[in-house]
Amino acid sequence: MAKGYWVSVYPAISAPERLTAYNELAGPAVRAAGGRLLSRDGRVVAHEAGITQRVVLIEFDTFEQAVAAYESQAYREALAALPDGFERDFRIIEGID
Repeated sequence: MAKGYWVSVYPAISAPERLTAYNELAGPAVRAAGGRLLSRDGRVVAHEAGITQRVVLIEFDTFEQAVAAYESQAYREALAALPDGFERDFRIIEGID
């Protein structure tokens, strides 16, 4: 079964300290759903139309688990805490077996 991944890129963050409430809820929600944080705020070398701002990569055992984690009540509460004015490109992708 193929793994699932959350890939989240924040093209614009004007006040990173405002992410605290989201992070405090999102981390436990992701871990409770079986997610493993692989990268956050690490170094990025961008090519073509890529951007170097905050990139977050989370791995789940299956694609279905990744989708269910996003749809969970705990993660919906975290999303509600995401402050206004943040631009985010979020995707759930299926890995290769």
